[in-house]
Amino acid sequence: MTLPSCPDCVVVGGGPAGATAAHELSQAGRQVVLLDRAGRIKPCGGAIPPRLIRDFDIPAEQIVARATSARMVSPAGAKVDIPIERGHVGMVDREHFDAWLRQRAVDAGAVLIEGRFLRLERDPDGMAVVVWRTDRDDHAGPEQRLRTRSVVGADGARSQVAAQTVPGADRGRCVFAYHEIVAVPDQRPADYLGSRCEIHYDGRVSPDFYGWVFPHGATASIGTGSADKGFSLRRATDELRQRAGLADAITLRREGAPIPMKPLPRWDNGRDVVLAGDAAGVVAPASGEGIYYAMLGGRLAAQSVDELITTGDVRVLARARRRFMREHGRVFWVLGLMQRVWYANDGRRERFVSICRDRDVQQLTFDAYMNKRLVRSRPLAHVRIFFKDLAHWLGLVRA
Repeated sequence: MTLPSCPDCVVVGGGPAGATAAHELSQAGRQVVLLDRAGRIKPCGGAIPPRLIRDFDIPAEQIVARATSARMVSPAGAKVDIPIERGHVGMVDREHFDAWLRQRAVDAGAVLIEGRFLRLERDPDGMAVVVWRTDRDDHAGPEQRLRTRSVVGADGARSQVAAQTVPGADRGRCVFAYHEIVAVPDQRPADYLGSRCEIHYDGRVSPDFYGWVFPHGATASIGTGSADKGFSLRRATDELRQRAGLADAITLRREGAPIPMKPLPRWDNGRDVVLAGDAAGVVAPASGEGIYYAMLGGRLAAQSVDELITTGDVRVLARARRRFMREHGRVFWVLGLMQRVWYANDGRRERFVSICRDRDVQQLTFDAYMNKRLVRSRPLAHVRIFFKDLAHWLGLVRA
C-alpha cells in the first residue's frame, strides 16, 4: 500500500459516516485516505429503514434479518404490537456492515489505513497535517504524518477531530449505550420472534431512554442506554435478556460507547475540516437512530469537501450542516420534545405506550421512520394525535 503524499482528503473514522464520505469522494475522483481504528464496533440495534437501503444501494446480503413488526413494552408489562405495513425494516450486524462499507470505499479508490488519530498540525504553509499512529498489541507504533487538503472528522462521539478544530464541540452531550450480541438458540424462546423488534420503555431498563431486543438472524442485539452515570447498563441488559428468554444464550460480543444527544452547533472549522456522523452529533433523540443520519452526514460532508476543492471557497463547508438541518432539523426537534415529555418517568412511559395503540400514531410514526420525513399529507390525523397526546399527558385517558 502506497500512501499519497498529499491526498485531497483524509477521513478520520471508518464507521458508516466516514466510510460513506470516503466512498462518495472517491467516486467523485478525489484522492482519499480513510484512517480507521481496528477492532472497534459500536453498540447498535442495527435497524436501517428502506430509504437508507434505496439511497445508499445496500445489497440484500447485508440484511441479516427483516423486521415486519415492532413491540412496545410498558413499565407495567403492557405490550403493543405494531405491524410494519408495506415493507420491512432491515437489520444489519455492525461488525460486518461497517467492514463492508469500508471495503466499498476501498473498491472506489480510497486508501484504508489502520491507526489512531492523534492530532491535527499545520505545516509552515498552513496545510493540514494529520498525525496518527498504529497501536499494536504490545506497543504503540511511531507517530506518522500526512499532509492533506481537507479532513472529514467522523471519529464518533467525543470526536478528537472536533475537539481540536471545531468551535463549540465541547457543548456536545452524550448518553452511554451498551449492548450484548447473543446467539439465538435453535429452540427459540416462546415469546421471541426473529421478525420483531422489541422496545422496552421502563425505568428499570433505562431511566431516560429505552431498552431493546433486536433480531439479527442467528443472533440478537440486546441493550440499553442512559445519561445517568450511576445507572447499571449491564444489570439492565441482564433484565432484558431474562425477559426475552435469552438469559442463558451464549454471549458473542459486549460493546459500549457514548452516543451524542443533539447536533453540534457547528460542523466545520471554516478552513478545511468538516464533521459527520456521531462526531457532528447526528443521532435522533428518542429513537437513538444513527445509521441513516450518519451516512447522510457522510454524503453531505463529502459534497462540501468536493466543492471546497473545486472552488477554494471555505464557506461551502458550512453547507453540510445547513443541508442536513433543512431536511431533518424539525424531525430532531419533535423527537427531542417527545423524549423530554414521555420519557420523564414510568407514569408517562405507560401513557406513551398506550398512545401507540392508536392507528393514526402507528401509521404516521412508521411513515416518518421508513421515509425519513414528517408526513404532511394527513393533517386531520395530526390534529387527532395532538389532542390524544394532550389527553394522555393530562391524565384524562386511562393508560
